Amino acid sequence: MTESTPQSPDGIPAATVVIFRNGPTGGHPEILMTIRSRNMVFAGGMAVFPGGRVDPADYELGQQFAGSLDPDEAAHQVAVVRETLEETGLAIGLIGQIDADRARAARELLLETGALAPVLEQFGWSLDLAQLTPFARWFPKNERIPRVYDTRFYLANLGTGAVEIEADLSENTHLFWTTAQGALDAAESGDIKVIFPTRRNLERLAQFATFEEARAQAEAIPVRTITPFMEEVGGKTWLNIGEDLGYPVTGEPLESVARG
Repeated sequence: MTESTPQSPDGIPAATVVIFRNGPTGGHPEILMTIRSRNMVFAGGMAVFPGGRVDPADYELGQQFAGSLDPDEAAHQVAVVRETLEETGLAIGLIGQIDADRARAARELLLETGALAPVLEQFGWSLDLAQLTPFARWFPKNERIPRVYDTRFYLANLGTGAVEIEADLSENTHLFWTTAQGALDAAESGDIKVIFPTRRNLERLAQFATFEEARAQAEAIPVRTITPFMEEVGGKTWLNIGEDLGYPVTGEPLESVARG
């Protein structure tokens, strides 16, 4: 993610991904979360999903690999692939000869060049954007927060999850696997902090016992842009979202909301 990218009136295009792996004891699947560096302007110190801004090079690569996708949508998915490799070392949305050593070397090349295209060329990999399932889109343009991102959320599945992860230590300080409910419990106890969209998405994810259940709901509910709105309820100001978007909890008193 490049912190110097200017914010447009329409918000900063961004993409993030919920990466699933099988639970180690056969229970609910785990998802990957990262703790943002406290020095970051947006969501500093917060637990979030991997992701970041869509770079100009993502649009160029998206044009090449769009297929039946809208090129803008393809660019967001390319950004997910790039940011995930950069932030975590995981190679998702890619096909080719991929193992831990190659993924590590690919990450080093990506950090050196800042673009995904040289990585694909060097390692003989191709993009496989079908590995990503659109899940949600959040654009909190009505909120007074330092930077407003128009963020598209995706789902991806690692299966066994026998992979190596390592935080990049510039934007993120810690990576961890947890169930969605485990993350909510950690937020409730104060062990981690989550902003409003992350909490709502964790509540939605906690409904699913498998990745397949999550993907089925995502495919059944068309992605529409979610713009939270304020509403007076019982003498308190609430931050709310729509009722028909797949979320079991659709609001929270403004006084308790953690903002970006």
